[in-house]
Amino acid sequence: MAPASPGPDNFHQPAHYCPQTGPVLIPFLTNAEEKVITTFERIKSTTVARHFHRIKVKKITKETPECVSIEFDIPEEKLELFAYKQGQNITIKSDIDDKRRAYSICSSPLENKLTVAVKRIPDGVFSTFALEKLKEGDELEIMEPAGSFYTELNPAQSKYYVFFAAGSGITPIISIIKTVLATEPESRVALFYGNKSVATIIFKDELEGLKDKYMNRFALTHVLSKEQTDSPLNTGRIDPEKLKLAEPLFSISKADDFFVCGPEAMIFAVRDYLVDAGVESSKIHFELFNTPVAEEKKKEEKQPEAVSGEESDVAITVDGRTYEIKVPYETPTILDAGLDMGIDLPYSCKSGVCTTCRAKLLKGEVEMDCNYGLEDYEVEAGYILTCQSHPRTPECEVDYDQ
Repeated sequence: MAPASPGPDNFHQPAHYCPQTGPVLIPFLTNAEEKVITTFERIKSTTVARHFHRIKVKKITKETPECVSIEFDIPEEKLELFAYKQGQNITIKSDIDDKRRAYSICSSPLENKLTVAVKRIPDGVFSTFALEKLKEGDELEIMEPAGSFYTELNPAQSKYYVFFAAGSGITPIISIIKTVLATEPESRVALFYGNKSVATIIFKDELEGLKDKYMNRFALTHVLSKEQTDSPLNTGRIDPEKLKLAEPLFSISKADDFFVCGPEAMIFAVRDYLVDAGVESSKIHFELFNTPVAEEKKKEEKQPEAVSGEESDVAITVDGRTYEIKVPYETPTILDAGLDMGIDLPYSCKSGVCTTCRAKLLKGEVEMDCNYGLEDYEVEAGYILTCQSHPRTPECEVDYDQ
């Protein structure tokens, strides 16, 4: 299989820029404190493509003036479908505009619930609707969880995790932190969390509660860009200067894994700082909610292109059925070609970010325009993002069910 195009600066990050899709089978995750397996930790018994399900909103909580968390009332018969790993995401489709949007899960699978957070964005149709009109008892269409923004946990492990988050980037991070602290009693966690002010800190009370509960294992540092504090460490943005100032607190050389989520500028600043400090790329996991690179690629695809005329016979397997279609080498992508033929295929962002369209390439070769979601091991195992994939051989076979 042709290698995926690397991210910005030719740096292929093993964790990714934004939402995701991880291994299809979700292993058991044990709660080291209570020694129980909750419903949201069950292994999915079958491997099928993801689809939308109409699910009622169970609870809406105002986290800040501009952010709400939404808990879904997952029916008993669908608990297995919505089993998830810490740090994963779901795709939501509402009746207001029928568009698909990926939101990270902020609850822990150990909490036996599925919750996402939605922060208002300028001119955001769904975020405005969620904050102003969505009510408990309303229904939304949501897709089964996806994503690989996590590492496997083991109660016997003694690791040191360092997290960097800004704004709504805390949503997958808090899911991971809660699960790590409850699952690995010998592991330690440090979180550096950037916001404009105290009033904009999402999950402030919950984070403080975790700090009190795990005072010897969880270190929390707030960084505020629009509010003055007594310490230079707590004022400003998470940038190279701030990282240098904070380095004595998180000991780069002692950390086993770094997780970063938030705006592009912060993520690349942290990534570059860690790489320059000698951290192995396999230890750096990051996620963007949007990437200007992918958006620019969308614009480029709208421009007229020279077409080679070559086509590939592509077999697409989804939900146990196989469809055979012809896909030009240049455009559209395998995903769009399948959708054009009326095949019900899973997707969300179409930017190479969320990995909802992940499938396994069983035959042939493809070229991906970009890859901001798949881990290196997934690419090596033959997985592709069909929203970015173009055939490069006369015959190809992709399977969404693996």
